[in-house]
Amino acid sequence: MKGIILAAGKGTRLSPATLPISKILLPIYDRPMVYYPLSMLMMAGIRDILIITNETDLDNFRRTLGDGSQFGVSIQYAVQYVQRGISDAFIIAEDFIGDDRVCLILGDNIFYGPSIAEQISAAARSQSGATVFGIRVPDPERFGVVEFDKDMRAISLEEKPKHPRSDYAVVGIYFYDSKVSALAKTLKPSARGELEITDLNRLYLDRDELEVRLFDEDTEWIDAGTFDSLLSSSEFISDKEKGLGRKILCPEIIALEEGFVTKERMESWLDSNKDNEYFSKIREQMS
Repeated sequence: MKGIILAAGKGTRLSPATLPISKILLPIYDRPMVYYPLSMLMMAGIRDILIITNETDLDNFRRTLGDGSQFGVSIQYAVQYVQRGISDAFIIAEDFIGDDRVCLILGDNIFYGPSIAEQISAAARSQSGATVFGIRVPDPERFGVVEFDKDMRAISLEEKPKHPRSDYAVVGIYFYDSKVSALAKTLKPSARGELEITDLNRLYLDRDELEVRLFDEDTEWIDAGTFDSLLSSSEFISDKEKGLGRKILCPEIIALEEGFVTKERMESWLDSNKDNEYFSKIREQMS
């Protein structure tokens, strides 16, 4: 399975903080935001990753992540020159995806929970169709909303409805089969000029090939696209790590746990960086 991190937005909701740099490279506690979606893909066992960004931030992402070898993954880069929506990512990434299944995660979405690794790994193992995740939210009108029948089977999807048919939002991690690029090409732009991810998911729903799984109440989901959520996400990670006494959603640790790199190789990576608090905590967790 391939992985895509979509990080091409202009971050206008976070301006002027995003004037010098992509919001996906802003810090969440002690590391760049992009480390969190990268960690999710790695937890799902995905090692072949494409980061789609804008032309301005391309070099910044390359400088931040390189080729991914320090984490035991392969990272490539592509540019979305025009903001055409989430589904446009699958058109840009058509050659990268090839005949493989693919997981796309939004660069500003942060997930954490005791069962999340198991849930996304199970979705990654699915062989056909699409799998998306829903979570109950207090403000569903801000998101793509999924409606269920009495047996909790998805029956409709609607993007940012004025009158939501449920309080379940479809969150920013999506799994698709190799048909996704071809299906994305059939989409027409919405009123706001974008190829909507909800419209793509609806195509799979209409074909009876969409599975909607629900994250449980112990799963935290943060859309770190506002000033308040940016702050709260840093506070959440800081509080959680201090409470647990270990790092979470950390690509260095996940690379070791998944067997992507050896301990010796990770030690070499740590030695190449200044021994600050972030890297010191990783060393402590490794010992």
